[in-house]
Amino acid sequence: MRVLVTRPEPDATRQAGRLAARGHEPVLAPLLAIEWASGVPLELDGAQALIVTSRNALRALASHRDLAASLQLPLFAVGEATAKAATELGFTTVIAGPGTGEELSRLIARTLKPNAGALVHLAGETVAFDLKSALQAKGFTLRQPVLYRAVAATRLPESVLSLLNASKLDGVILMSPRTAAIFAALMVRHGALTQASRLDCYCLSAAVAQAVEPLRARAIVAVRPYEDDILALLDSDAASS
Repeated sequence: MRVLVTRPEPDATRQAGRLAARGHEPVLAPLLAIEWASGVPLELDGAQALIVTSRNALRALASHRDLAASLQLPLFAVGEATAKAATELGFTTVIAGPGTGEELSRLIARTLKPNAGALVHLAGETVAFDLKSALQAKGFTLRQPVLYRAVAATRLPESVLSLLNASKLDGVILMSPRTAAIFAALMVRHGALTQASRLDCYCLSAAVAQAVEPLRARAIVAVRPYEDDILALLDSDAASS
């Protein structure tokens, strides 16, 4: 299957490699570009734990002056892939969440006590789920230093538009509600709604599928919010086509 990969780099190239290894033909079109914030203090004083909901936060942390102090704290990761990246960075106590920010907030509330210290969420400028409000409602103090921003693409590459117009794309992988919304908006901007409606949209979650509803395309939602489950959907469709 020829599939559009929309993740920001370096995750786009990594995902493309996994797709190619499974016999698919990935087409790269990152819809977000990551820009790092410099000199942002992490506010670790009195913190009982860190929270990470994106591997980009860990990439920013890798060169941060407070990395050594951060590694002394337990870390809650949104899912297994982020937890693995945290362990590779040097964290020794890593708790993996079920894959979404909302489920992670429930896990943290069950595991920690509000009076044991502040939580520090290493975040991007835009977050998919309002973790701060969810945990503050349960009595926690949450600090949220912004370590990066994700800038939306304003156009698709001409090579991608050519494939789309020629009906030579089978589907698109959408890993976040924001990416799905950007993709839908670009289809409108390029006057490609009819072409987009023929695509299969492989969505990480129901929220992602909801963001791409304006395209009236077939949206297939992963059973669990993991990349492996997205790839399994693609393998299944390829086998049955």
